[in-house]
Amino acid sequence: MNEELRADARANRDRILDVARAAFSSDPNVSLNSIAKTAGIGAGTLYRHFPSRESLVLAIYRKDVDTLVALAPTLLSKHSPLKAFRLWCESLAQLGKMKYGVADILHAAASEQDRQETYQPMLGAVRSILSACEMAKEIRSGTDPEDVLVFLGLLWRIPPTKAGEIRIKRLLTILFRGLGADDKKL
Repeated sequence: MNEELRADARANRDRILDVARAAFSSDPNVSLNSIAKTAGIGAGTLYRHFPSRESLVLAIYRKDVDTLVALAPTLLSKHSPLKAFRLWCESLAQLGKMKYGVADILHAAASEQDRQETYQPMLGAVRSILSACEMAKEIRSGTDPEDVLVFLGLLWRIPPTKAGEIRIKRLLTILFRGLGADDKKL
């Protein structure tokens, strides 16, 4: 019975995070009660998992980072390193739509430990993809993964609009050209 309860609690938590991500992407000021209702749970269940707006935003961000970190080796196993890197960057930009509207909340809620616990795995993901690209000679060698991660962090500051999507594509093209990638392989 306890395993069923834990599984149910995990399912509720994941559902809340998924619904909240979509809700915050559409309206950063959405109420937590609205999120609970859309998730099909009571407000008490939401608050039991996430006692504040800040804790919910931080949990979404952590889940997104975990998703991106896990995505890197998956993409590398299915695509050329350069294509895997492009797809990974596009996924990062897509997940950034939620972060754009709640960046101030996330910044205020995240402790230095939170930042390190999310930054280091992201840096490792970027490092592994860059290394694969360098080994395949799809980009020039010697690229600093931290520089690339800082550049990619700018994508999360772009408004989630049609014009913003166009700007993200342009910026990614600039990044890949700067890394020495062949435009024909992008």
